[in-house]
Amino acid sequence: MTRLKALLWVIALSQFVLGFLVLLVPGPFLGWMGLTVPPVDTGYMLGMLGARFLAYGLGMAMLARAPVPELFWIRNMVLIQIIDFGVGALYLAQGRITLATAAFPMMNAALFAAGLWLLAPERKEGMPRP
Repeated sequence: MTRLKALLWVIALSQFVLGFLVLLVPGPFLGWMGLTVPPVDTGYMLGMLGARFLAYGLGMAMLARAPVPELFWIRNMVLIQIIDFGVGALYLAQGRITLATAAFPMMNAALFAAGLWLLAPERKEGMPRP
């Protein structure tokens, strides 16, 4: 197994865990993370977010199984991780969340983005840019 495929499996697992927690136990999960437990009707939007985590987890697992993972989808996950890191940094800078709340997710986002960027397959000549 290549380093890229191992990283894709780790990201897939993280997305599955986030997806199931946000979908099935959103309030307790967010409270455990150190965030304010949202009103129960917010579970509707969180359920939709959970669906997206699960779909991206499945996508990352499929990429990990592919002979040559699609560069577009790898770069798409890099973009998600950069945005995740940026949102965490913004909320941290504004004092809306604590470092204890932000450190682990932001570190994951930075490591996942950097790892995917560095380990992504090279684009072959004559292929369209992603």
